[in-house]
Amino acid sequence: MERKPFVYKSPIGDIYCLFEGVFLIEVHIEGSNQLKEGSRIQGFKEARRQLDHLDPRPLESLLKNELDAYFNDHLNEFKQKIKFITGTDFEHKVWLALKEIPYGETRSYKWISEKVGRPKAMRAVGQALKKNPMPIILPCHRVIASDGSIGGFSCGVEIKGWLLRHEGAYGKRGMSIQ
Repeated sequence: MERKPFVYKSPIGDIYCLFEGVFLIEVHIEGSNQLKEGSRIQGFKEARRQLDHLDPRPLESLLKNELDAYFNDHLNEFKQKIKFITGTDFEHKVWLALKEIPYGETRSYKWISEKVGRPKAMRAVGQALKKNPMPIILPCHRVIASDGSIGGFSCGVEIKGWLLRHEGAYGKRGMSIQ
């Protein structure tokens, strides 16, 4: 099936999205480790050059509208259809559990590990979150350490902090950014 890139300009940098048919399969944020290490960066840059002067195609319109609403404080949950093309069953469970974290709230790695039925697998959860193929859409930025520290984020802790402040979650549950 044909894959189509889409680039969204956001307050945190360009967001590179990849579709397979009607499904979103990848999201990378400019400057993230995933994008730096990914082999698709050239394809995304080429798509950006091509799409800078065009309106999004109908396929990307829902995602563009949802991202517009999210960054303008009018969207709490994404409805865009997604599909996993990578990851283990465990990783899929972890990524889907992220959808249960409400906008403006955070949960711990332990909460996720309990949610997926592996209560002692906090480190494995952290590794799965590091591989999240769709940050923001599957809100791994809402996962923090049990002690309230921000934890890691594949797109960088600065972006994680920005997203948490944007959602009003910064400072809740004793969270701190160090």
